[in-house]
Amino acid sequence: GSDDEARTALAALARGERPAGVVTGRAAGSGGPGKVVWVFPGQGSQRVGMGSELYDRHPVFARALDEACTHLDAALSGRVDHPVRDVVLGRLSGSTELLNQTLFTQAGLFAVETALFRLVESWGVRPDAVVGHSVGEITAAHTAGVLSLADAARLVAARGRMMQALPPGGAMVAVAASEEETAGLLGDGVELAAVNGPSSVVLSGDEDAVLAAAGKLRERGRKTKRLVVSHAFHSRRMEPMLDAFAAELAEVEWHAPRIPVISNVTGRLAAPEELASAQYWASHVRRPVRFADGIAAAVELGGALFVELGPGAALTALVEETAAAAGASAT
Repeated sequence: GSDDEARTALAALARGERPAGVVTGRAAGSGGPGKVVWVFPGQGSQRVGMGSELYDRHPVFARALDEACTHLDAALSGRVDHPVRDVVLGRLSGSTELLNQTLFTQAGLFAVETALFRLVESWGVRPDAVVGHSVGEITAAHTAGVLSLADAARLVAARGRMMQALPPGGAMVAVAASEEETAGLLGDGVELAAVNGPSSVVLSGDEDAVLAAAGKLRERGRKTKRLVVSHAFHSRRMEPMLDAFAAELAEVEWHAPRIPVISNVTGRLAAPEELASAQYWASHVRRPVRFADGIAAAVELGGALFVELGPGAALTALVEETAAAAGASAT
C-alpha cells in the first residue's frame, strides 16, 4: 500500500484496533531485545520490474539504484548492449530474457538490494548483522563496508560475466532432504551446492549424475525440483573461471566490516580479515552455500528479527525453519 495507508494502519494499531493488512506478533525470548539481521537473496529471486514502484515513489531508492547501475554499467562497458537499470526496471522489450541471463541477474539483484538497504537506512534502521545467499553476500559485504560501491559493482560484474562465459550445461536440483541424507550420493559428478535449511539442499554437477541422484531421493519419498539454470553453479564446473576472477579483483580495496557479516563459505561470523581477499570470493563461487549454518550462527549471536531485503520472500520460510531447528523463534 501507499505511505498514507501505512500511517493510517499504524495509527489504528496504536488505538488497539486490528486493521486489515497488518500482521503482528510477539517477540520470542526472555532476555533483552533480539538483534536485527538483514538477509539478501541470490539468483532465483529476480523478476522484471523489481523495485520499479519504489523507484517511482522513493527518491532515496531511485538515487541509490541509479548510482549502483552507473557503476555496474562502467564495469560492464563494452561487454553488454543494454544499461542494467533498463533491464531491471523492465524498460526493454526483451527485459525478461535479459534479466534471466546470469550476468544481468546478478547485477540487477545487487542494484536492487543495495537500493533497498539505502532506503531502509534512510529511515534510521540499521541491522546488527547481515547475511546473503550466494551473490547476495556481495551486497551484504558492500553494505557492511567491506567494499566500496564501485569495487562491489566490479566484483558482481566480473562474477556474472565470467560465469555466463563458461560452457553451459550440468544441472541443479533442489531436494527436500537433509545434508546428512544426501551425503552418500555425492561424488561421481554430484556435488552439494547449497544447504538452505535443515531439510533443504541443492545438488549440482553433471546432468546425468545429478538427475540420477535426484531419482534415488524421490524413491525415498523426498521431493525434488530441477532448477531452471544455465550452469551448474557452486560445482567443479565453475573452476575454469576462478584464477581469472581472482586476478580481476587484484586492485579491489578491502576494508574491515562496520557491520558483522555472516559468511556463506563457512556458515559462521566472518573474521574482519576473512572477507578481504580475492581468494575468499573465488572460494565463494566454488564452494557450497552454507546458508542454514549462517542463519543458525546469527541466531546464536542473538538474531531474532530477520528482514529479507530483495524482490521477494524466497528465504523467509527457510530462515524460520532453520531458527526453529536451532531451538529459537525468528520473525
